Amino acid sequence: MLTRRSLLAAAAASPLATLGTSLAADPTQVFTDSDKPTDYRLGPPKTLNDYFPFKVPKTLADWEDRKKRLREQLLVATGLWPLPEKLPLKPVIHGKIERDGYTIEKVFFASMPGHYVSGNLYRPTAKGEAKRPAVLFAHGHWNDGRFYTAPEKEVAAQLKNKAEGTRESALYPLQAPCATLAKLGFVAFTFDMVGYADSTKLAHRTGFTDVEAELRGHNMMGLQTWNMIRAYDFLESLPDVDAKRVGVTGASGGGTQTFLLCAIDDRPAAAFPAVMVSTEMQGGCTCENCSLLRVRTTNVEVAAMFAPKPMAMSCANDWTKNFLKDGYGLPEIKRVYEFYGKPENVQAKAWLEYGHNYNQPAREFMYSWFVKHLMGRDEVIAEPPFVPVPPKELSVYDADPPRPADEKGIAELRKEMTRRDVAWLKSVHDAQDLAVGIAYQQTHRAALRAMVNSHLPNEVVVRKGPLESKHDGFVLHRAIIGRTDEADAVPCLGVIGPKFTGEKVVVWAHPDGKASVLADGKLVPAAKLLLDAGFAILAPDLLGTGEQQPAKPWKVDPTYAGYTFGYNRTLLANRVHDLLTAIGFVKTGLKAKSVHLVGWGEAGLWAVLAKALTGDAVGKSAADLNQFSFEKVTSTNDPMLLPCAVKYGGLLSLLTLCAPESLLSHNAEVPNLNGLSPVKGFTHSAEKWADEKVAAWLVK
Repeated sequence: MLTRRSLLAAAAASPLATLGTSLAADPTQVFTDSDKPTDYRLGPPKTLNDYFPFKVPKTLADWEDRKKRLREQLLVATGLWPLPEKLPLKPVIHGKIERDGYTIEKVFFASMPGHYVSGNLYRPTAKGEAKRPAVLFAHGHWNDGRFYTAPEKEVAAQLKNKAEGTRESALYPLQAPCATLAKLGFVAFTFDMVGYADSTKLAHRTGFTDVEAELRGHNMMGLQTWNMIRAYDFLESLPDVDAKRVGVTGASGGGTQTFLLCAIDDRPAAAFPAVMVSTEMQGGCTCENCSLLRVRTTNVEVAAMFAPKPMAMSCANDWTKNFLKDGYGLPEIKRVYEFYGKPENVQAKAWLEYGHNYNQPAREFMYSWFVKHLMGRDEVIAEPPFVPVPPKELSVYDADPPRPADEKGIAELRKEMTRRDVAWLKSVHDAQDLAVGIAYQQTHRAALRAMVNSHLPNEVVVRKGPLESKHDGFVLHRAIIGRTDEADAVPCLGVIGPKFTGEKVVVWAHPDGKASVLADGKLVPAAKLLLDAGFAILAPDLLGTGEQQPAKPWKVDPTYAGYTFGYNRTLLANRVHDLLTAIGFVKTGLKAKSVHLVGWGEAGLWAVLAKALTGDAVGKSAADLNQFSFEKVTSTNDPMLLPCAVKYGGLLSLLTLCAPESLLSHNAEVPNLNGLSPVKGFTHSAEKWADEKVAAWLVK
């Protein structure tokens, strides 16, 4: 049985228990002015230019579990969880160009209604296998993409420093790899990034930077990732392609596309992301960033998800220059391959004499890699000369066939994406099938876990404390708790009454933090009611409340929220994370048998989110919905912003995820809530309940 003395003993056993037993002027205060919490989240937000080390899990089982969660995170972030329906591509292939040993064809197809992917298909002409290996090529941020023509000054420099072997390859470095791959016997497809070459209906860096796009999980990175999935579908559907032997490559932004596709799609057989995998800069474009994507992860970890399949990487005198010693070698990405007994399946080479590039030495490394792993020949490949095609002649659209008449602009495309999401949501809401309902809960809970980027911890430590005092006839405990895998610091107030037996605890969430338990030096009536019923109260200062407030709140990147929330939790998510920490402390540290949860005011939403992620670890929950809906969030600076929340059904879906445990929600109209009424123990009121009435509901 837990007593206040055993709690003190457990907390005092921590080596960080340094507060002593002096009484602060404020009976709920943990810190003095000279003893503020050292929580990493109170500093500046992480950005794409920070340091991103990869800490490898201890075992293969740990890694497999981590990889599963991370894949869900990547798919949710890019708006592809679950994957949208794949409609028939109906590709148009035309305009064959003959070259020595290969042909080039022009291709376009719809990746979704009204949005087209365009590119060039290179095929070998020499007799060979009926089913050939293939390579999908993502071009990256070179001007004009697959039409790229290097300036004369650059051509001269590349030839002089031996970065390129011929004038043709120096002039057209993105034609060279596809031509060479075709000469080697591969089918190669190079396709346009949005806004490049023939894909000009949409601008590359605009169109998905507003709050509605955040709430719906729509972003340029997700659109390009979907285009790459559909480009892969097209390539493997060709009658002369062996679908089991398809590789993927790209440099810079194309390298990002390469390792992301290989992390979320099981089909690629080999990969070569060039000049992108690094513990340094993670990708500077909106097509490489989106909210949720790299929160507590790195490009190196995402690339490692391809293990144990063959992957090689090239580095240059750019942000990848330190990769061989920081990110690649033991005990990092190579260690993951060792888990599977396949260390030979990963390689990296650096050419530090060259700047950011996909030049001939790196390409020849790529050719040899794909020849080895997709053709079974261990050879050193030298890039042969080729006769380039003037970029205008590679254009997919001309008078016959013209650009598709139904091609959508950004506004119409976003409407189509929203229509698709709404139709999917309606299909699962309307289904009267138990299996569909279970799948719905699993899908949405995984999405919410990625949106919050947190979970109920198995271990919570006491960082400082305890500090004990008596007040108003009750015992107060003050301490700081945190997680073993984060440098966080959550101040908490524990309140224990004479009827407490160690079994029942209410976790108390409030916008004013732990100080809300008292008013004018007295316990508030709702708190006293809980204590008189034999419950203890644990009230945390969640991030941004009480003593857990930053000196100067940091702002969201004004150009694109994905640059901020791609690397940091939102304030709402951090508050839910802290609430989960408090619940975890009660469950695992205090060993309470019964844990209830209450959210007051705007903290009611925080409580609903936490409850939805904890399952039966929390018993009864009560939440003031405070007339909130995610549709009311109008700014990316809004403290209640949660990317993707509207996509997954908003408040209604969150309440659904709280089932089947008892839940009270009040003070908000929630459309379509009648469907929840049969859930055991569910109570909802559009009217606001008095605090004492809420407390009485919790204890009955």
